[in-house]
Amino acid sequence: MPRFISHSFRAFLGVLPAVLLIAIGNQATGQELAGARQVFDGTMLPSVEAATFSHSDTLFPVNVVPRGGPVRGFDKSSRTLSNVHFKADGQDFDLFDYLADDRVAGLLILKNGKVVMEDYELGIGPDTRWISFSMAKSISSMLVGAAIRQGLIASIDDPVIKYVPALKGGVYDPVTVRNLLQMASGVKWDETYTDPRSDRRKLLEIQLKGKPGTIVEFMKSLPRAAAPGTVWNYSTGESFLVGALIEGATHKPLATYLSETLWTKLGMEQDATWWLESRGGMGLAGSGLGATLRDFGRFGQFVLDDGVVRGERVVPEGWFQESGKAHEFNGKSVDYGYLWWPIPKSDPIHEGAFQAVGIFGQHIYINPREKLVIVVLSARPKPDSARSPISDEAFFAAVARTLQ
Repeated sequence: MPRFISHSFRAFLGVLPAVLLIAIGNQATGQELAGARQVFDGTMLPSVEAATFSHSDTLFPVNVVPRGGPVRGFDKSSRTLSNVHFKADGQDFDLFDYLADDRVAGLLILKNGKVVMEDYELGIGPDTRWISFSMAKSISSMLVGAAIRQGLIASIDDPVIKYVPALKGGVYDPVTVRNLLQMASGVKWDETYTDPRSDRRKLLEIQLKGKPGTIVEFMKSLPRAAAPGTVWNYSTGESFLVGALIEGATHKPLATYLSETLWTKLGMEQDATWWLESRGGMGLAGSGLGATLRDFGRFGQFVLDDGVVRGERVVPEGWFQESGKAHEFNGKSVDYGYLWWPIPKSDPIHEGAFQAVGIFGQHIYINPREKLVIVVLSARPKPDSARSPISDEAFFAAVARTLQ
């Protein structure tokens, strides 16, 4: 719901059906908002898309991720970025092409922990909570690391069913925590967003019903395509099971664990929101975190700092290096880590860099060697980010070189 609605009113809204919640959201914002099917079909007018992504808590039920303590401000760098020039697919581009052609709503660039550039477009501002889509997967990966650090998950090679007993007796019996984080369970899955026959769209229909326990039940019933740990196959359904894993290990709602582990410690400016399977149901670890540009930036800087907040280590040492590197399956290297995307090594400036990625052009780019974080929030026309007019990685490389 909109930012100015109180938590007590949110609690009242929790008993209302999703259709009525969307109607209330539309009235409160004074803007037309899309429904979930429209979003995944990629059939939104530009203004409707930007408004919907700014009010993602109208699409599904949410839990609030409370912030706490003093806000951690960002110092401004003595360097500024007025423009960058780069080539992509044999064409010349600059900063303004990237912002306009890739429909960037928010851009934050941090070098050595200081702001080099902060820009807002498409009607959003510093207080806007923008939808993460699958960037939430990478944040959930961090929470798994935190649970391992705290001893709540004993080993990354533990069977998932140890923490999610509801999966017992199904296709996930032999799958480990590591397999789940790598999306290498061997469970058959079709992620095609715009195909109503795909597994991802079947999962969306289950989400829209809002019944607790139905996602785990659906995932448990899927067929096996390969042995665990032998092939990689991107699956949002698998990432939702990471939420079940975290909640099973910590005995806390996903949003509560994120708040206690990071959101209250890192000096976030705003509460975040995170989608739920149903009111009071499982947190959807793979998508639907709503947060501000700066707070996504604070998370990125935390990753760049190797998971240490004011001297306190939150994840095991080296967790992000392992999470952000390519892994090998049956002798084949795949550019996927533990719910993070390593940047292909086609450009040496990206050596050791990795990113969180969400559909419609959401990115948190981490380059440890260059001490660089870039957050991009976008409203591109279709969910397939590969259709972006201008390469994000080419833009990130140009920024990195300009700031060397």
